Amino acid sequence: MPDWEKRFRAPRIGLPDWAEDAPDRSLFVSNATGTFELYTWDRATGAQRQATDRPNGTTDGTLSPDGEWVWWFSDTDGDEFGVWMRQPFAGGPDEPATPGLAPSYPGGLAIGRDGTAIVGRSTDDDGSTIHVVRPGQSPAEIYRHRESAGVGDLSHDGSLIAIEHTEHGDAMHSAIRVVRPDGSTVAELDDTNGGTEELGLSVLGFAPVDGDSRLLVGHQRRGRWEPMIWDPLTGKETALEIDLPGDVGADWYPDGSALLVEHEYQARSELWRYDLGAEPAGAILTRVETPAGTVSGSTARPDGTVEFLWSSAAQPPEVRSTSGAVVLDPPGMKAPGSVPVRDVWVDGPGGRIHALVQQPAGDGPFPTVFDIHGGPTWHDSDSFASSPAAWVDHGFAVVRVNYRGSTGYGRAWTDALKHRVGLIELEDIAAVREWAVGSGLADPEQLVLAGGSWGGYLTLLGVGTQPDAWALGLAAVPVADYVTAYNDEMEALKAMDRTLLGGTPEEVPERFEASSPLTYVDAVRAPVYISAGVNDPRCPIQQVENYVQRLEQRSHPHEVYRYDAGHGSLVVEERIKQVRLELDFTQRYLATKHENA
Repeated sequence: MPDWEKRFRAPRIGLPDWAEDAPDRSLFVSNATGTFELYTWDRATGAQRQATDRPNGTTDGTLSPDGEWVWWFSDTDGDEFGVWMRQPFAGGPDEPATPGLAPSYPGGLAIGRDGTAIVGRSTDDDGSTIHVVRPGQSPAEIYRHRESAGVGDLSHDGSLIAIEHTEHGDAMHSAIRVVRPDGSTVAELDDTNGGTEELGLSVLGFAPVDGDSRLLVGHQRRGRWEPMIWDPLTGKETALEIDLPGDVGADWYPDGSALLVEHEYQARSELWRYDLGAEPAGAILTRVETPAGTVSGSTARPDGTVEFLWSSAAQPPEVRSTSGAVVLDPPGMKAPGSVPVRDVWVDGPGGRIHALVQQPAGDGPFPTVFDIHGGPTWHDSDSFASSPAAWVDHGFAVVRVNYRGSTGYGRAWTDALKHRVGLIELEDIAAVREWAVGSGLADPEQLVLAGGSWGGYLTLLGVGTQPDAWALGLAAVPVADYVTAYNDEMEALKAMDRTLLGGTPEEVPERFEASSPLTYVDAVRAPVYISAGVNDPRCPIQQVENYVQRLEQRSHPHEVYRYDAGHGSLVVEERIKQVRLELDFTQRYLATKHENA
């Protein structure tokens, strides 16, 4: 078995979630059976049990605070439309967790200590709704709005509910409303000033102590994400003096006396403990030691230790603890490592662009894959990823670009792509491409543009708007026809598109046309490979078919792979098949291009 396949097949384990009032009871995600599913873990006995078993996998789940119930979201073959189910922690039949609520897209979930659930939902007909579901009672709707909204958190004593909403119409920048369980408003925090300013807020969590109404909030008031504490009952806001560059997030330690701070900067992350004291003057910031790389999740345990999911581009992920132990070590084959990344900074039209580069042994120029991340509000990091490692194994250099729109480089960088959507990101990718060729890293005749989701969208847009730049395009679950995608996609993504483009296709048709890959399909010269999930609610299949039909009308070289899942697959062998098809397509067409040169 080649190393690239071993990286996919090797058993992996996610960061265990644990029940607040029964910390020995945990829930984690693993691909041990070949499909990502939920598993329970009793730390006291060591017993582990597979809790879900579905053909297309399950990853969305949580534990009730007492640890008695496993809640998991049941959709149909990856379409993200379904209902919450639950089963006893020790095992037993599944049952509807929120009887009386019809299927929907999930919009957040919080479970109280008395069994009450706060359930967020969205549908095309109703927009966003939030319901209080008490044991033995019919669901009570406490919130409804056409714009996107969701459950942020429920206070420890169940008396306060935090809602993130975008009633002001800007889906990239949320406001926060705190309400009682009857839906009555307690307080509102809105840094957007009704949508006139591009400042957002995020709910990080209520203090984990009865009678404590403090809410940890992420804000962007100083041009980046950082936490503060807000008491909705008194209105008091407490700034936190965390003098670190880049974005800063946080969560509570279990006793509420300190915060676990996650700091992201230049594609890497680290952890800190922030003891509140008489904040901010008496607060103390202390480094929590983690290796260089990326922390993909962390949690503070009741004994004061911190567990975290860590990896680097060269080293596969592990769930570690500050106690020095590996928290969970899955049995079986271990994933081979890969080569480390190096950092590259390139001057671009909107500022300095950060890119991560991996390359095989030897001297360039190499055939090079520009592996473009999705999101768009996301970023590539120094973390382990099996797909780039597979390309390196096959002799390709891999370049990953944190273009404008990416997170981790300040609010202005993330917000820069509005209205000229797609075109701005491609300007940054073009600048890095010029560096890659000019530096001798990349062979200009063997440049592959590739990506999934938003990265797949940028791939199709790139081979159409930059037809002379790319030898091949590999687009997974892409936006291909922006207008049809908007009309068919889930409601929350419609709200995001209205924010990005400044309106609907009827209101700003010229912007949708300028940003749609379908507009440029007749200019495409590179062979194109597309993979798409037939149940995808984010990048629906019909808009992909519209683009493919135009390629067929031109008799343009292309291949399409359709599979029975949603926005990607949780099945290991399916993922391997998709990478194998991409490798085969690339090797065949690059070889042909080289022979004809």
